[in-house]
Amino acid sequence: MLTSSGRANAALAARSAWVGSALEYYDFFLYGTAAALVFGRVFFPEGDRAVGTLVSLATFGVGYAARPLGAIVLGHVGDRHGRRRVLLLTVVAMGITTFLIGCLPSYAVIGIAAPILLVLLRLLQGFFAGGEQASANSATLEHAPDGQRAYFSSFTLMGTQGGQAIATMVFIPVAALPEHSLLTWGWRVPFWISAVVAVVAVLIRRSLQETPVFVRGAERDDVARVPLAELFRHHWRAVARVVFAALIATPSTIFTVWALSYAVNTLGLDRTPMLWVGVLANLVAMAAIPLWGRLSDRTGRKRQFIAGSIGSAVMTFAYLWSISTRSYVLIGIVGVLFFGVVYTMTSAVWPAFYGEMFPARVRLTGTALGTQIGFAIAGFVPSIIGWVVGSTRDAWLGAAVITALLCLVSIVAVSTARETFRVPTARLGGSSEPRDDAANVAA
Repeated sequence: MLTSSGRANAALAARSAWVGSALEYYDFFLYGTAAALVFGRVFFPEGDRAVGTLVSLATFGVGYAARPLGAIVLGHVGDRHGRRRVLLLTVVAMGITTFLIGCLPSYAVIGIAAPILLVLLRLLQGFFAGGEQASANSATLEHAPDGQRAYFSSFTLMGTQGGQAIATMVFIPVAALPEHSLLTWGWRVPFWISAVVAVVAVLIRRSLQETPVFVRGAERDDVARVPLAELFRHHWRAVARVVFAALIATPSTIFTVWALSYAVNTLGLDRTPMLWVGVLANLVAMAAIPLWGRLSDRTGRKRQFIAGSIGSAVMTFAYLWSISTRSYVLIGIVGVLFFGVVYTMTSAVWPAFYGEMFPARVRLTGTALGTQIGFAIAGFVPSIIGWVVGSTRDAWLGAAVITALLCLVSIVAVSTARETFRVPTARLGGSSEPRDDAANVAA
């Protein structure tokens, strides 16, 4: 039973997770929207527009490639020196890198240096994002009362949807600008706004206390000296399981990046209504996620995750097909149902579910590394699909098949996991493997 002070810390951790995750995904999906609509013409040579868009989408994936390295480095800091330190570092760094992307000169001004600098900043953005979500998840999970871990940690993913919604709403008036204004200065404004979100995040996180689990471990000098080594020695199966389960991020990248590019650049649909579909879906998701989180605290993680994964695979077909019909009403209805309701069954669960697979000694490193490798694969899927199926009107079917196959991989991984929703926080990370049990006793 939490004291009033403990519950206040849990609520503050949830708010902190929300705003930090909102910043992370404001940055990342702002970049994804710009990559789909603008960057192909700003940072790359003039020529075939489809080729420019494909290369631009590849730079979106580059940010995911840097996330595993960030997960290793920042996971080490968080498991050795505390979650709070990483929470402050990541929001400052992500705000700076996103602001600087908005300051970059175009290819027409500095030539090949423009895409090189864009990729470098994208790598830095991905590096620091690699520790953001895992540190927020660890903090909320460890502050939360037993029996409410999914609800409190779901605020991280509420922030994800909030960041996507804010990024899209900010980009809508920008996308409506005349083309010359859009390509010269208009696209930069949303990137500069990230500095404001970063300041708000720092102000909230400064007052957050370190988690009780980490404090007790530090007081007993029971902190992993090299978390990565201990992770792979005793918990490598959990890491692998999280990697494959995290491929469920694929429907998200398809919805937010590939589908937008397909609708606007291939079918010639108007940018504004397509962007509004994303806004509405994310607003519905923000309401649905805590409800799915509460349900998971009562009925378990695995059943809900698997149901959401199956539903996401089916709804990917429905959503991409709806775009091919060119009916904005149908696209809106299916898009909101897909991303706002069905997909959130998984996103409400995994912040708690993945963290519950590891003991506190290596929780941040384990969840960060596992998720970021999986997310890195998912981040490259839009460009892989563009390369495999091309940019024809019928490309949606191949994109949906690839997405469904990756959802199936996630389902298989989750089906091998233990159910953890009733395990007390102090006993999380247990396994039938003897070495894992020994590590849990130490933790």
